[in-house]
Parts: sequence; C-alpha cells; structure tokens
Amino acid sequence: MAYLCRRLPTLLPAGSLRNAACVGWKHVCDRPRFMTTAATQTACESHEPHFLQSVESYFDHAAKLSNVSEGTLSHIRAVDSMIRVTFPIELDDGRTEVIEGYRAQHSRHRLPVKGGIRYSEEVDLQEVEALASLMTYKCAVVDVPFGGAKGGIKIDPSRYTLDQLERITRRYTMELCQKKFIGPGVDVPAPDVGTGPREMSWIMDTYRQFNPDDINAQGCVTGKPLAQGGVRGRTEATGLGVYYGVREFLTYPEIQKLTGLTGKIKDTTVIVQGFGNVGYYAAKFFESNGAKVIGIGERDCSVFDRHGLDIEALFKHHRSTGSFRGYSDSVEIIDEPTQVLERDCDILIPAALERQIGLRNADKIKAKIVGEAANGPMTPGAHELLEKRGIVVIPDLLLNAGGVTVSYFEWLKNLSHVRFGRMNKKWDESVRTKLLTVVEENAGRVLTEAERKQIVHGAEEADLIYSGLEDTMISSCEETRQTANLKKVDYRTAAYINAIQKIATVYEGSGMIFMT
Repeated sequence: MAYLCRRLPTLLPAGSLRNAACVGWKHVCDRPRFMTTAATQTACESHEPHFLQSVESYFDHAAKLSNVSEGTLSHIRAVDSMIRVTFPIELDDGRTEVIEGYRAQHSRHRLPVKGGIRYSEEVDLQEVEALASLMTYKCAVVDVPFGGAKGGIKIDPSRYTLDQLERITRRYTMELCQKKFIGPGVDVPAPDVGTGPREMSWIMDTYRQFNPDDINAQGCVTGKPLAQGGVRGRTEATGLGVYYGVREFLTYPEIQKLTGLTGKIKDTTVIVQGFGNVGYYAAKFFESNGAKVIGIGERDCSVFDRHGLDIEALFKHHRSTGSFRGYSDSVEIIDEPTQVLERDCDILIPAALERQIGLRNADKIKAKIVGEAANGPMTPGAHELLEKRGIVVIPDLLLNAGGVTVSYFEWLKNLSHVRFGRMNKKWDESVRTKLLTVVEENAGRVLTEAERKQIVHGAEEADLIYSGLEDTMISSCEETRQTANLKKVDYRTAAYINAIQKIATVYEGSGMIFMT
C-alpha cells in the first residue's frame, strides 16, 4: 500500500508517511479549504500531525487507559479494507477526464459498516482512512450497531453539470457494487461534504439495478429523499445533535463551575464556523432556544454582530448570493474567515472541515466551550493547549454523532418497510382521548379544541426521530461524563476509552482477534 501526495507527484510508502516528521509538503497536501496560504505556512512551521495521525494519536492516548490487550488494540486501530478506483468521464467539450474515488472500511466488528461519501478536491486516501476510523468510534460512543466506513470522490462538484454529476455518482456506485463495498448488510453510505439526498437517490437506484431481487435495497444508503425511503429529521440531525449535546453538558455542575455559565442555553453567545447543513441547523437550533448567535464563518469571509444575527435571513442571503457580503451594513464582515474562531463568545462550534484549530490559533480562542460539530476540527496540540487553559472541549466523535444516529433510524425503517408511527399513532390518540375525557368530567372543565389537539396528538415520524436522537445524545453525554470523572481525563479521551472498550468486547467475545 502506498499513499499519493495530493499536491506533489511523489509516491511514498505508507510507513514513511505515517511516521515521518513534519515537513512542509505534508501540510500543503492536507490543507483545509478554510486556511489561507499564510495560515498554511504557519501550520507547517508548527510541526503538527496530519489528520490521520491526529486520529491515531487520540486513539493511542486513550488506548493506554482502556485496559484492553495490545493485540485487540492493534486490530481495532487498523483499517480493514480500502479501495481506490479511477474511471473516465466525457466532458461537454469532448475531452475525457479521469475521476478518482475512494472507499475505506475501518472496522467490520459490526455489520454493516457506515459512513458518508464526500465530493471534494481535498479527498485522498489518508482523509478517507481518518474519517472511517472516526466513524467506527463515533458509532460505538452512541451505541449505534455499525462499523465505520467513509468514501469520497476527488472533484469539485460545482465544476460539473447535473448530468455529469449523475454519471460520476452512478459509475462510482457501480465500482462499489462490483467490489462488494455497498449493500444494506455490508456497507451503507450517507451524505457528507458536497453530497445530499439527490446523490443518495442516484446511489440507491444504481444499486437496485445491480441487485434487482434485494427487497431491502432501500437500506443500501441513507440520507435519501422522503419519497425514496428517507426519514423525517435526517437533514437537520447532525446540527440538532450538536445542540442536544451542548445543552446537556451545560447542565453538569462541573461545567458550570469551570465556565461560569448558568447551565441554560438562553442568553449564551454562540459562534459557528461553517454554514453548510451542519452549521446552519446548529445555529438555527441554538437561536430558536434562546441563544444569541453572534458570528458565522464561511469560505470567503465571516460575519459578526455582537447583538445577534438573524440566522434565517442570513441563510437566505447566503443561498441567493453565495456570500455574506452585502447582507447588512450593520454587521461586521471579517475578510479572513478563520479569524471568527478567535472572537469572544461562550460557545464556539467549528462545523466546517478538519484541522481548523491548531497551534497557530489555539492560544487566541476565547470561548468557554468548544463543541466539535465537524470531523477532526482540532489538532492534538491545540486540544492539549485548550484543556490546559480550562476551555471545555466536547469532542467530535460524541457531538457529531447525530447524523449517524438518525441514519441508523432510517436504515431500520428501510429494513422494516414501515414508516415510524404508522402502527401506533391513532391508537395513542384514542387512548389519550379517553383519558382526557375522564379528567375533564372529574375536573369540571372542558378544554378548548386547540388544547385538546395539543394533548391528544399522537407521535408522528419526526417526533419519534427527535425523541430517539435526544435520548441517544443525553445517554452518550452522561456516559462520557462518567468515564471522564472516573478516569480523571478530558472528554475526548473518555469518549475514545468508551468506544475502544465497547469494540474490544465485540472482538474478544466473538474470537475475531484470533481469526486469520
């Protein structure tokens, strides 16, 4: 196995890339899109690890405290399978372009494996490996019975027509089908950066063409449109999970003591970096529950207003113009987008790409809580520095798990072939109506029609999805908190310890560690 540097035509053995000291090309290769050239140079000089090394570093630190055998840890740490595919696509001008795609299955201790597919020019095998590893640990942390996987196609989707994107997606899916890297019981993709319900519907349709007799074909992918087996609540799931997680941590007395916050979302100040699906919904839920969202960061610039932003109005402006510029004369436009991370606030939500907080800017972070809504937004050195400064870091493998949790619910819906709430909604309403009638007769007061409807209303699919997600996040946050307090470690290490121990139980209990 070898890794191809994205920026330089140099082929390096895997071991030399994983273990090499920091050199300038490595950071250029892994440069996040939010970073400027100057910031990239600063990152190179800081000698920080790349994304995959960061994930492995977090894992290794937690592994020492997990009481799991070395053999099992080695098995958990390694990526099970990876593929790299190339295929041609004919462009409108008659030229042929070779498209490059990847899929990594990190751990098959539980099947199917689960993980998104992203379309980005930054995609490479290292990134896919790192994200697949995170998915394994993420699923374990929130008790979702999947292994971890991740995939990507190395393109900028904005450069292609709708027809070209469909052909790219279908050809990539064909490659996955031929190599047994997709299926409802094998590997279930989902949306990620640059993809959405449209791409997932193309993937499902292509899979069906290769597997016409599979009655569970809808379950081969999640994040689909509702009409094609999707589930209500999936679009906002990750952002909502971020809100639930931060809200839960604010209720812990030790967090209140450390941060000086009251324990309530209301009146806290929030900055969100990234205004895609995750960032938009996270900001929206914080705002609707009383928080003041004072800053939003995007690729070309950031916007800041100490009095609070109107998230919906800002979203509409950004969607129509592609930028925050021209939104309002009363708000501050920050030309260097990453500088919004350094503004004073109570809660900072990095919801963009990996490695946005590093040693180059960790000492400038002024937030009391950093909630990682993106995958890998912080380097190990930055994490250590923030912890020493008393800033609470809620890790990505816990806070970012809302998406895979609701994807799990969608997968269950596809396998059961029935919409959540369909079997019991009217029964619940009839029982509540009878109970309410008895209460009214004994209380001597008849409720208004509006009051009656509010009380009697049976749970629909979205209600059940929200309830399941909220319960999952509350339980996982508490479990992480308990391990952190017991082991006297930070929350990231605690989450990794929990994940490692759960995965090890499966490996050792099934004898998988001894299989050849």
